Amino acid sequence: MSSAVNISVVIRTLNEAEWLPSLLDAIERQDLRGMTAETVVVDSGSTDGTYEIAAERGCQMVTIEKSQFTFGRSLNYGCEASAGKWLVIISGHCVAVGTNWLHDLVAPLAAGTCSYTYGRQIGLATVTKFSESQLFLKYFPEKSAIPQDGFFCNNANAALTKQVWQENPFDEELTGLEDMELGKRLLQKGHKIGYVAEAVVEHIHNETWKKVERRYEREALALRTIMPELTLGVRDCMRYIAAGVWHDIVAATRQGRLHRELVGIVLFRTMQYVGTYKGNHLHRELSRASKEKYFYPR
Repeated sequence: MSSAVNISVVIRTLNEAEWLPSLLDAIERQDLRGMTAETVVVDSGSTDGTYEIAAERGCQMVTIEKSQFTFGRSLNYGCEASAGKWLVIISGHCVAVGTNWLHDLVAPLAAGTCSYTYGRQIGLATVTKFSESQLFLKYFPEKSAIPQDGFFCNNANAALTKQVWQENPFDEELTGLEDMELGKRLLQKGHKIGYVAEAVVEHIHNETWKKVERRYEREALALRTIMPELTLGVRDCMRYIAAGVWHDIVAATRQGRLHRELVGIVLFRTMQYVGTYKGNHLHRELSRASKEKYFYPR
């Protein structure tokens, strides 16, 4: 690709054949309003045809060995291979909604308002677990904040300038949350982060309960590096499980879905906080207010 490329869409993949075609279709439908775009796929050893799907669709292919994989390193590989002025990061199991997703996500970068943006995430009704949909509502509201307060960010649907990435590559040692770690560094340097509610993707997690637990354990382990003061004790864990289940039961009841969602609600919240406890159990004190912000379900 030439230097005339405005936007590089960087997709991390590992066995994403089920949803990748829909994502690539969604990228092709984007109204770029005169801009140009390329798609860079970073694959870490897919065995389900993901690599072949992306290559046949004309994506620029980058590979990373499983033994070398970290979330930050794979993104650094993809960003390095990208020609665009703006780097858009999306997970291989996300699908952009509408035709303005790319434009809306990079608009604050183009305007110079923000250096790093992230967009709204919603679930897919037929697949997403009920409790995860409730988490999406908590962390990705319907109203934008450009710029926002705080360093929360999520690379399942995000964008940053190539120059900012070159000066601030992703941490390659973290077990997850490389987005929040970068957001924290950028804020400390005076950069701005923006939440763009209009840039929506369907984030499709179709995981076993064990994988849910491992995901939260991995993220909590990374959070120890980003916020070492953040801890979760056994009683905290039990309280947040109970509170999460209760809030989800209320929401499911209002939607007339309690009967079919109850077991899943209990299992999800249990796996969420058991995994968080395992990954984030430190022997330090933390204020109740900080615990509520990061662990409480609503």
